[in-house]
Amino acid sequence: MTGYFLAFAVVCELMALLTGFQRLSLLSGAVFLFYFLLHVPRLEGYARYLMLVTVAVLTGLTVTGRLSAGELAESARAAAFYGAFLGSLGTMQCLVRRFEVLRRIHDVLLGGRMAWLYPKYALTSCGIASVLNFGVMNLLCGSLADTLDQRGMTGEARLRWLRSVLTSTLRGFALVPLIAPTSVAVVIITREVTTLTWSQLIPFSLCAAVLLIGVGWCLEYRRFSQVSAERVRLDGWPPGSARLVMVIGAVFALMALLVLFTPLNVSRAAMLAVPAVTGLYMWHQEGRVRPVVAEVTENMAGLHNEICIFAASAALGVALSSQVPPEMLARLLDGRTNEFMLIAAGVLILPAFASAGIAPITVLSFLSGLLGQLVATGLDPLLWWPWPW
Repeated sequence: MTGYFLAFAVVCELMALLTGFQRLSLLSGAVFLFYFLLHVPRLEGYARYLMLVTVAVLTGLTVTGRLSAGELAESARAAAFYGAFLGSLGTMQCLVRRFEVLRRIHDVLLGGRMAWLYPKYALTSCGIASVLNFGVMNLLCGSLADTLDQRGMTGEARLRWLRSVLTSTLRGFALVPLIAPTSVAVVIITREVTTLTWSQLIPFSLCAAVLLIGVGWCLEYRRFSQVSAERVRLDGWPPGSARLVMVIGAVFALMALLVLFTPLNVSRAAMLAVPAVTGLYMWHQEGRVRPVVAEVTENMAGLHNEICIFAASAALGVALSSQVPPEMLARLLDGRTNEFMLIAAGVLILPAFASAGIAPITVLSFLSGLLGQLVATGLDPLLWWPWPW
């Protein structure tokens, strides 16, 4: 029965987004905390340690009086928001088993002209990851192993497929924080810096994404040509392809309506649109509500490690960033050069801590809290370069 706690926490946060009633968000954070403390032994290593460290740090700061009640509540709301973000968008995984086109996605993607195979794979991976998040790894990488096993591929041919597909999938997944409005990076930054929107960020991130695709395209062209020659050719699109396009279209249409007619930004609209459309489609297929609720609940329970990491990282990042005195940040902003040095340091901190085993989302949560304070002191979050003309 405790598996329903995650779903309940996600629903509470979504209702908080709809109504603006912040106590629902606090309730969501409390339910997340109770669930993960109850299931500490079942969590994987990093999720378990991060959860315990977060609880210990927040408890220590609160007991010593360094974390006020308001700051503790903000940490709880942040944990609820990011936990619900992953839980709500993760419901799209329930659709994978219902569409043959997703099960045969590699034969679909490897069709057409060889010159377009790499960008097709990378952009598809990015597009799927924009709504499935980490589910894209299960979909593309998991289905690849099944495809290779069914065809008895071994040796050099299997290695070539794995290198090409996994590399392009990972590179496509890496594009999500740059260009997807549903990415965790966009959600974190726009939550902490309310003056920023996805549309303001996209001109910069789109340039970086185009550069990354171009470099990968040159590196993978020859290997993808060999892989394409070994695929199973399809006579047409698998059954259900048009229906899948309609479902995805409905998700983005509902997101657009929410952004246009409510105060919600794109990321929050996605948190509401994805589970709503997914649930309605599953209800239409099943004809009953109970099996839909059971499947969605089971799916969220399967994501409990990822949800724990997101929620704990958010709470820890917000709590730690609140410990940095604003006057210290103000002293660092002495001239334009220092602003760029701070940004360069922030960019380098992510890979540096990642190499030490600290998840980037943990560091990004902390940095975004600092960015919010920096903006409050007068820093331009976009930092347009002052071209001489």
